[in-house]
Order: sequence, then C-alpha cells, then structure tokens
Amino acid sequence: MATTDVEDFIGQNRQLADLVETFRSISESDKHWKCRREFLFRNISDYEDHHLDHLLALSMVWANHVFLGCRYDPVLLEKVKEMAEGIVVEDAPVFKTRDELIKQQQQKTLSESDRQNSQTLTHFCTDMQL
Repeated sequence: MATTDVEDFIGQNRQLADLVETFRSISESDKHWKCRREFLFRNISDYEDHHLDHLLALSMVWANHVFLGCRYDPVLLEKVKEMAEGIVVEDAPVFKTRDELIKQQQQKTLSESDRQNSQTLTHFCTDMQL
C-alpha cells in the first residue's frame, strides 16, 4: 500500500483504523508506527479478534528487525517478511552482525598486511638489483 492507499483504506474503514490506532506503543516514532500500522492493515483480515495478539506480536517482530536490527529464527523472519511484502520503509537502517564486522576487520587487516609484505618484497628485490 502506498501512503495514499493507506489513507484511502483508513477513510473507508474508520472503525478498523480506530482499533488499529489503539495498538500504537507510546515509544513508537511516527515513522516506525506508520510502517507497522501498514503491516497491521495488510494482515488484519487474516486474523480473527481472538488472534489479534498474534498479529501484534508478528508486527513487532517485523518492526524490531527492520528498525532495530533484531535477529529472530529464520522461519519466523521469512514469515514476517512475506507478510510485509510491498511495504516501503524509507531510510531503513542497515545493520551488520558481529560476525560480519569481525570478518570485515580481518579482511582489512589482511589487506594491510599484504600491502606491507608487497612493499617489503619490492624494496628487497630493488636492493638485490643494486
């Protein structure tokens, strides 16, 4: 749903929109809420009233993954990603895992080491020619 689609949906489904608004956390930013609200609107018809807590939990999993970089079971993440398909999050943060950061640092260290070894070998070979 594009922003105008969400606004049209809200206008046509005022009672449902009012219900969904009650699910906003006091600590949610407008940006965070706008995206999570769209997640809820897209999926609320698949959940009956007594299962709304399940939908709310899935919406928080998705939002926490997107906005905070939280990691969850791959099967659960795949499910919420499918549920959120088509939701555009502008300026979404990019997160790297600890393992990715360590690997990046190791590659950087190896590259510097290779460069130093290459310079040493070049100097050695130059000195040998003299």
